[in-house]
Amino acid sequence: MSEPVSPSETEPAEPTPEPRREPVFNLPPIILAIIGICAAVFLVENYLLTPAQDNAFVSNFAFRPAGYSGETPPTVYLLFQPFTYAFMHGSWPHLLINMVSLAAFGSPLANRFGALRFALFFAVTGVASVLLFWAIHPSGEVPLVGASGAISGMMGAAVRFGFRTDRSVGRTAFAGPVLPIAIVLRSRGIMTFVAAWMAINLATGLFGFAFGLDGQIAWEAHIGGFVAAFFGLHWFDRRWQPPEWETNDRRT
Repeated sequence: MSEPVSPSETEPAEPTPEPRREPVFNLPPIILAIIGICAAVFLVENYLLTPAQDNAFVSNFAFRPAGYSGETPPTVYLLFQPFTYAFMHGSWPHLLINMVSLAAFGSPLANRFGALRFALFFAVTGVASVLLFWAIHPSGEVPLVGASGAISGMMGAAVRFGFRTDRSVGRTAFAGPVLPIAIVLRSRGIMTFVAAWMAINLATGLFGFAFGLDGQIAWEAHIGGFVAAFFGLHWFDRRWQPPEWETNDRRT
């Protein structure tokens, strides 16, 4: 008389797949490149250049509104300042805060756009930031530095995506189509974030307090980048397609 045999005794058990290990720094290469450039510029300014050389460097590559209003002699550096200022930072806290924010808001956007479109987005929102700053302070002599204007643009993009992300392919990317502005304005959660973000920017800029940061915060540049991304995001985003895994899993 034979005894029943369980399936586990007659069929080899399928090996259990090992859980996928995520890298500690799972950042897109374009984000790592921007962080590397900003860190390198900061280190060179603070540890390799003499004070006189650093003053010349800031004068040539930071953004000075007065130079675009005809109040100072024009130089060839005016062609570069709307772009190069974003890679310069005034202190370690300034650099660290911006780079952490870049990693948080820029990574899902870079994974969505790809390196080339993200680089273009970074450049355009950075220029939009200084355009608003120049419009409000056309005679300003104080140099403007920092990537926070472009990072504010990434926050504006996150708002238009409704903060929706997809992690199914091993990297976090903003998901779904760009939300119509009318839907964004009706979303209580999104508008609460926008209101809080605007209030913090105005408070830090107008009253001049920001933990660990020296100098005044250029709230105008932040708003310029945010608004440019909020209204112009569709110019950078490819036509939305379902994730590849979802398309492949569909059966007809």
